[in-house]
Amino acid sequence: MGKFIQIIEYKTSKIDDVLAVGDEWVAATEGKRTATGGLLAQDRDNPGTYFEIIEFPSYEAAMKNSDLPETQEISAKMATLTDGEPTFRNLDVVRDDLV
Repeated sequence: MGKFIQIIEYKTSKIDDVLAVGDEWVAATEGKRTATGGLLAQDRDNPGTYFEIIEFPSYEAAMKNSDLPETQEISAKMATLTDGEPTFRNLDVVRDDLV
């Protein structure tokens, strides 16, 4: 299997709190997480709408990461900071040399 990308879209007016929770997750999963990269972007045309784009070596690695107790705990905290449920996109990378 090849690389896998997960995109999480959510709305929040509490981005500073979201960032703090994200920092908690990074510290708590040091040496355990399977994510190999990620970024957070804000939708310029829809203020308050954010996208987390997380890269994994494979789908299986992403599922292992999702099963970490630390990930479960942080997900629950994040749910209190977002407006509604997040939308998840699970993407198998077909090609990563387009640039």
